[in-house]
Amino acid sequence: QVQLVESGGGLVQPGGSLRLSCAASGSIIFSSTIMAWFRQAPGKERELVARITSGASTYYLRSVMGRFTISRDNAKKTVYLQMDSLTPEDTAVYYCNVPGVGWGQGTQVTVSS
Repeated sequence: QVQLVESGGGLVQPGGSLRLSCAASGSIIFSSTIMAWFRQAPGKERELVARITSGASTYYLRSVMGRFTISRDNAKKTVYLQMDSLTPEDTAVYYCNVPGVGWGQGTQVTVSS
């Protein structure tokens, strides 16, 4: 069983930054695992925001390219999502995900003045 615990969400003004963290534990070989961040805004479907492979190859949702950066620290079994130049359209619950394995509980990100 895998546990994923997100942190770092909150309220930020447009143009601001946040850094989300997701700490993994349990039955997982973290360094060999693809890690992903999803988000779900009210009334919308959950969407893939960013993904990072074991070799540190990355994928980004088009609307966050150039603003968000996904990274990982295998020693800490943690994946990060650095979010810059935030807009109100980024407001959502952000979820950490191990494809085919499990989800974190989510962390709320609200971008508002």
